[in-house]
Formats: sequence, C-alpha cells, structure tokens
Amino acid sequence: MYEIRFHGRGGQGAVMAAQSLADAAVRSGFHAQAFPYFGAERRGAPVQAYARIDTKKVRTKSQVYNPDLLVIMDESLSELADIAAGLKPDGRVVMNTTKRPEEVDLGKGVDAVCGTVDASALALEVLKMPVVNTSMLGALARVWDVVPLESIVEAIEDRFGEKLGTRAGILNGEAARTAYDSTIIGRTLGRKEYGKLAEWAPAWNEIPIGNSLRSETRDGVAVGPASSSQNLTGRWKWSTPRYDREKCIRCLRCWWSCPDSAVIRLDDDYMRWDMDHCKGCGICADICPVNAIEMVQGAHTW
Repeated sequence: MYEIRFHGRGGQGAVMAAQSLADAAVRSGFHAQAFPYFGAERRGAPVQAYARIDTKKVRTKSQVYNPDLLVIMDESLSELADIAAGLKPDGRVVMNTTKRPEEVDLGKGVDAVCGTVDASALALEVLKMPVVNTSMLGALARVWDVVPLESIVEAIEDRFGEKLGTRAGILNGEAARTAYDSTIIGRTLGRKEYGKLAEWAPAWNEIPIGNSLRSETRDGVAVGPASSSQNLTGRWKWSTPRYDREKCIRCLRCWWSCPDSAVIRLDDDYMRWDMDHCKGCGICADICPVNAIEMVQGAHTW
C-alpha cells in the first residue's frame, strides 16, 4: 500500500488534489481512497488531506502517519511544525518553493528524494489564480512514478471540467503538465531540529474500552458508547462482512474494534453481526489475523 499526505492551506485545493490523485490511481488499475482532515476550517488555515493507493481494496480508515510521499503545497508550513514526521526512510517529498531540493530542510534525518517547483508562480501564469493543487499533482508525477502523468491529467480534466467547466479542466491539466516539466529533483538537507510533539497511534488492543460496550438508555435515548444503535446505519452499506466460523480463532479483535458495536460476541466467543447497524466499513475484515472475515459487495444477510 502507498500512503500520501498533503499539507496545504485552506483555499489551495489540498482536498481536491488528494481526490484527483485517487481518481487517477483508479484509472491506472489501482484501488484508492482520499479524505481530508480539517482543523480551523477557514481560508489560509493549515489543512491536511490523505490518499491511499493499493492493488487490493483499501480498508484502513485512519489518518496517514507514515507516508510514502509528502506533498507540501505551502513552504511556510515547514516553519511551523515538523510536517515530515513519520515519513518512511525511502519516502519522497514534493514541495511548492522557489528553492532547489538541496536547500530544503525538513528536519534532522530527513534525507529524502525531493522535487521542488514554484507552483504558486506557475498557477498564476497558467490559471491566473494562486490555486496550486493541479501544479503539485504534475510535480508529484515527476517525483513519484506510481501513478503516471497521463492518468493524473485525465483525472484533472474530468474532475475540474465537471465542476468548473471544460476550459477550466483543460487549463488545470496544462498546469500539471507544465509543473511536471519544471520540477527539479534532488535530495533534502535534513539538519533542522524540531521539538517533539506527544502523539499516540494505538494498535487495536490499545484502544480504550468503549466501542465493545453497549450504550445506556436515558429517557428513551441511547447515549454513550455505541449510541448509534438508535439509527439504522446498516442501510448505508455497499459491502457486507461474510464470516467463516471455521477459520475464526476467537481473538475478539473484530468485536473490540467495531466502531458501532455491530459485531456481537456470543457466549462461545464466536461472532455474529447486527446487519441493521453494520455500515460495511470493513474494519473487522482488515483487523482479522486469519482472514475469517471477507467483505463482499452488496447488503447481504448471512
């Protein structure tokens, strides 16, 4: 699986960039997902967006903590925090900057392949506005050849054309091509010292008890853990877990990890699913160590 983390500011199009990359990956035969993370939701505020690309269905739903590729859409963000934290040892970086790669310093130990491009100037020249997402996708294709430029341009032209009109789609595709040709590739410095922020990325067995407990009912309203039981969330699903009891080793990971308490633990520690509330998220299948759970398309009942 490839994981990509975008760092930008509100209004630069980080979310649209992640979505377009995922679209391009699907066009190239991969499975993919993309989603945003917002803090203060206002123009100019730091935002993150994530994409995952794999040869099989992507079921991981967490933020991206250890990216294979880091896309920095605003150079000033690197002055505020250690945005390269978690970058894999062989990870790569794409940055919007006037600097050359060897002038980029993303922190001690971050000696990474880096592509730099002045995406802001390029966007102003081609698009007549400082929205750098499509330029950064073109630079991304130059630095990281998993998803080819042609698939990225096709996704950009379709996605932006649908939202903003055919002319806008063509211009944004042109911005990506121009950025691809303008990107300089080298390696980062890796000298700057950042203060370390405390963070916690728990494994399945470190999650506090809560999801596996039932909610309380107060005045007819379910509150607390699993309070979504009062809504028929099972109607949302497009895929359903299929359970192989013969493979199950009764480790209880699926029961522990289900965000809606839709996995029900039986007296003998085998499982059943509450299909009225299972949303088909696939976490249970992803967490199962013996592949006793398979996600199949459709809202089946087993």
